[in-house]
Amino acid sequence: MFNKILIANRGEIACRVIRTARRLDIKTVAVYSQADENALHVKKADEAVFIGPSASSKSYLVIDNIIAAALKTGAEAIHPGYGFLSENADFAQACADNNLVFIGPPISAIESMGSKSAAKNIMQHAGVPLVPGYHGDEQSLSVLKQAADEMGYPVLLKAVAGGGGKGMRQVWSAEDFESELSIAKSEALSSFANDDMLVEKYLTAPRHVEFQVFCDVHGNALHIFERDCTIQRRHQKVIEEAPAPNFSQELREQMGQAAIRAAQAIDYQGAGTVEFLLDEDGSFYFMEMNTRLQVEHPVTEMISGQDLVEWQLKVANREPLPLKQSDLKINGHAFEARIYAEDPNNDFLPTSGRLIDLEEPALNNSVRVDTGVLEGDEVSPFYDPMISKLIVWGENRPAALAKLKHALNDYKISGITTNISFLKRLAAHQSFAKAELDTGFIEHHQQSLFSKNECNYAHLLPIMALFLMLDRKRNCTASVWSQGNAWRLNQSNTQILNVTVNGNEHQISLRDLSSQYRINLAGKSYDLSAELHDNKLEAVIDGHKQSFTILNSNEGYCLFSDDQEIEFALSRPDFGDSNSNTSLSNFKAPMNGTIVELLVSKGDTVKQDQALIIIEAMKMQHTIKAPSDGEISELFYALGDLVDGGTELLSFEEL
Repeated sequence: MFNKILIANRGEIACRVIRTARRLDIKTVAVYSQADENALHVKKADEAVFIGPSASSKSYLVIDNIIAAALKTGAEAIHPGYGFLSENADFAQACADNNLVFIGPPISAIESMGSKSAAKNIMQHAGVPLVPGYHGDEQSLSVLKQAADEMGYPVLLKAVAGGGGKGMRQVWSAEDFESELSIAKSEALSSFANDDMLVEKYLTAPRHVEFQVFCDVHGNALHIFERDCTIQRRHQKVIEEAPAPNFSQELREQMGQAAIRAAQAIDYQGAGTVEFLLDEDGSFYFMEMNTRLQVEHPVTEMISGQDLVEWQLKVANREPLPLKQSDLKINGHAFEARIYAEDPNNDFLPTSGRLIDLEEPALNNSVRVDTGVLEGDEVSPFYDPMISKLIVWGENRPAALAKLKHALNDYKISGITTNISFLKRLAAHQSFAKAELDTGFIEHHQQSLFSKNECNYAHLLPIMALFLMLDRKRNCTASVWSQGNAWRLNQSNTQILNVTVNGNEHQISLRDLSSQYRINLAGKSYDLSAELHDNKLEAVIDGHKQSFTILNSNEGYCLFSDDQEIEFALSRPDFGDSNSNTSLSNFKAPMNGTIVELLVSKGDTVKQDQALIIIEAMKMQHTIKAPSDGEISELFYALGDLVDGGTELLSFEEL
């Protein structure tokens, strides 16, 4: 086995590889950019080498820097993780040229699957079912549109060199084809430096089922069952599970054998994933093969009892596969929920900032968290916004789902907007519990999955007021003048608190009655008793005992209830210095990011819905469009500029 490996990645996957390597007594070398100088993967590794500025294009994607780090530290092999250079044939070749083992498939396999159109042709010859579509080299608008017209709408545009939902657009009518193609090509060019597209028939209610395959250098090949990755947003997975629900053993064998044929068709070695679309009638079609470890590999580990990173290391060391197909058994059920720094109520746009407070659920053999961050770390706009992966196991699907819901309730993050509340609603949804799944699940259930801006928090205002008072009291000194309890000579201890929630101010009267507290709010009176221990508030409200977690946040505090995370603060006095003439703008950056396309100039007249600026952050693009016909009176940033979320981008005059 190897004595030392370098991990050409960052975040949770780097930490994940380090965990297995340490168990196998393999020393590890981390690489890091300027933004990651104090990152968790750097702290966990035995050694770490600086490789460049924060932007991945100048650090994690610079092949020469990573190879130099491996040679400098005496590493014998490189594990690429997933993303970045994991499916880059040039990187694999550079490893070979420098006598470094690439812990992944042969270069020829990466090249074969690196082009979606070439992969389709290989699979067709291997007898693997394909979705009807155009996979040709001719890329003119007329040819692509003719193919779409002939197969009938809706169709799916996909970047030939793509992955992760980048360069992928649904087209529902012939009238929309040209504009959607333009957007898809732009995103593909930015993400993969290749804007070639393929066109496929879009299945309206499919499931996304993938098979974990493994092959060694001795000709052995097997699959470690399937994963259902149907629940997606922006063509990216949100919750995965294994095994797939409502899935017969006969179908498992058929799809598993097709996956193995796909791997053998390209002389595969190592870990790979063959992805299929499963239609309502039970027919299935090859989508793509990912020539790397997948983000969702932990659910396969949970139901199989195998360490897939250990398998990767053994295969790379030219050892045979540890088991045969007949040795593998499915045990129980597992879910993985991806915890993202993103705002589900704002089209899942990524967010960035500091993790002020972070509480993970209790970890054990059936609850696992794979993460690359700690409390106090920054979620950077330079990389993918995933904070961690929450993985749970149960004896069956209902038991695993109950465990997932409980663990999500115990997962608390403040200081940055996350998708945890959204995941709670998703896991609790009746249709999800019944496994009534298709890739449009989130869109079909928008009304019940997305919270309204006017969240129902009125019943929690007494809790907020009581916390603010108790927090003030525990931070006061023993002096009677610093008690923080509104003590007055010959008068009752009554405080008036102005609490701000979602920009709304609420005046709350709170009276200290020694053994309990009386709160008056909007004409109603509440009697409470409470104890505050660190960030846990145990309260009894009119005989109803409840427990709350309250963490620090950017502007004050964050209260966690059943399916809400509510930020609140003690209102600051108004000294009359606020600018009442500040106007809202439709042209503010929705996130921290880089201007990758500037589609207009000062003085241009534009039409309603015309694209003006495209911003990219965390591998996602967002288009700023004109709300009406108008004229661009000023542009405040240039192509390539970094902008902060909320920054005014341009000045616009309506015509």
